[in-house]
Amino acid sequence: MGTAEGVLQVFSGVAPHNLCSDPSSNALGSAYSFNSRLISTKRNASKKIKIPVYASVRLSTSRTYGVQGFGGSSYKYRNIDRLKFSSCRCQRAESFGGKTTGNWFVDSADDLNPLNTMVNGPHVLNFDDVKQLKEEKTDSMSNGAPIASSTIHRAKVDPIEEEAWDLLRDSVAYYCGSPIGTIAANDPTSSNVLNYDQVFIRDFIPSGIAFLLKGEYDIVRNFILHTLQLQSWEKTMDCHSPGQGLMPASFKVRTVPLDGDDSATEEVLDPDFGEAAIGRVAPVDSGLWWIILLRAYGKISGDLSVQERIDVQTGIKMILKLCLADGFDMFPTLLVTDGSCMIDRRMGIHGHPLEIQALFYSALMSAREMLAPEDGSADLIRALNNRLVALSFHIREYYWIDLRKLNEIYRYKTEEYSYDAVNKFNIYPDQIPPWLVEWIPNRGGYLIGNLQPAHMDFRFFSLGNFWSIVSGLATMDQSHAILDLIEAKWADLVADMPFKISYPALEGQEWQIITGSDPKNTPWSYHNAGSWPTLLWQLTVACIKMNRADIAVKAVEIAERRISRDRWPEYYDTKRSRFIGKQAHLFQTWSIAGYLVAKLLLADPGAAKILITDEDPELVNAFSCMIGANPRRKRGRKNSKQSYIV
Repeated sequence: MGTAEGVLQVFSGVAPHNLCSDPSSNALGSAYSFNSRLISTKRNASKKIKIPVYASVRLSTSRTYGVQGFGGSSYKYRNIDRLKFSSCRCQRAESFGGKTTGNWFVDSADDLNPLNTMVNGPHVLNFDDVKQLKEEKTDSMSNGAPIASSTIHRAKVDPIEEEAWDLLRDSVAYYCGSPIGTIAANDPTSSNVLNYDQVFIRDFIPSGIAFLLKGEYDIVRNFILHTLQLQSWEKTMDCHSPGQGLMPASFKVRTVPLDGDDSATEEVLDPDFGEAAIGRVAPVDSGLWWIILLRAYGKISGDLSVQERIDVQTGIKMILKLCLADGFDMFPTLLVTDGSCMIDRRMGIHGHPLEIQALFYSALMSAREMLAPEDGSADLIRALNNRLVALSFHIREYYWIDLRKLNEIYRYKTEEYSYDAVNKFNIYPDQIPPWLVEWIPNRGGYLIGNLQPAHMDFRFFSLGNFWSIVSGLATMDQSHAILDLIEAKWADLVADMPFKISYPALEGQEWQIITGSDPKNTPWSYHNAGSWPTLLWQLTVACIKMNRADIAVKAVEIAERRISRDRWPEYYDTKRSRFIGKQAHLFQTWSIAGYLVAKLLLADPGAAKILITDEDPELVNAFSCMIGANPRRKRGRKNSKQSYIV
């Protein structure tokens, strides 16, 4: 069976038991595993060293999906043995005196490893070769002395940046000897770790971007491919099982002893799809961020082989299928529960929060670039394009608020039962909060936080607005207006530390009802209008896109006054962000990485293009046609059935 047909069957969920055309592939048996051998003998007089020997991903039970690979190779996906989904076994090397010698071998088992299929082959790397490469990089070819310019460069490094890089590298998590991500926080002063020692998908994004901008691609590639293997493929009726295509919120590298062998250990990747999270909410944004990072990796590294791999292509399609699935909703926006994104606690964002819609749009645009043009993708691409047009119109038209639009809402008529209603969502003018009437500037505007029938959440949510600019979801005029508002309301949104995650805070009875009296989300703290330094990098990308980098420069300068002295907190409290958050973890990785990405991009603004998506001329034309048809006041009858559903 051909590659395209095999992928289509897996994507549609109707794959037979075995799609592999080579009968000999069945010899792998039901206990199939893919291994990557890493064998080394090291001589060391002082101590024994654990050396990773091989990694195996255990896939077991029930249904098997086979996908025909390029060149006649094949591999299978099975149901997941969750607690031992991915493992790396280690053994103790013998201790010998003398010089450390030997070779690292990656054997022919790579041919069976989906992390290496179609892009890697057998490799042998000699330790002496590695040493020579390092010496050539740091030593002068003429006299063997260190290169003078390196010393000068190190002297010029900003001490805050240097500290940040050291902390970021200290947070790297390793799996089978290879970097696979960064843990959420590496706070030596805290005994209450909770799940901050795990690698979170959303938290790793600024870390991954920082490494990409630094030219260190391996950690990002490893992260992309290993998290792909953690993706849930089996859709069940069990409400505790994740849906098809769902990416985990986080994962942890656990080291456990092998049964019956005290001298060997096994590394296990243990994913959390939300079943262990506070509130037990599945992460909607993880898969969207994964697609965005995949595109950025390809653009900056030039390595398109990763996104072209058959397993990665299938993973993209599974995420899109999940996002474009049928439902009862009439709107093109994604309907989600509270706490399903960066704001992962109850904060009244259930419904159609802006943050999810901006990431959704960005992921659709990114996937559109990366999907391989084949017959099996035609329907998906068509549905994707339809959704992009509808989503962009919906957000730009109904989420936008400025002084003129606020005055229009103030004069809305209600209870309009007709196809040409102006007040489509039956918004009552009395919903306009008093703070907004005084707060909205004469120049500037923003995209509101949420929109549902008879409800508009007028709070300003930073990440949603930033990423609407970056992704092109907001128009150019709207994007400039958002930055105008930020400048006009600098004292409220930035103050002593950038950047407020939302504004204003929920207080009093409103806080009690909406948050359930959450003691962590008290007014002007945490997600309830706390200030998060990690938002610096999204602000910077948005400002660079609009050629207004001076705004980001000013924000970074404010952060540099105290963020290092405060030991890189997770968030800040109070209206002016004067206090370190009362429950904030210190040495928070994405606070560190967010600062580094902002500095790197300001030093090289052209690099921001790996994250920016511009409007496609075809989409602009389609959007113009919708405006011309005046859909706010006309009900058009469709000539043929149009579906946004895969």
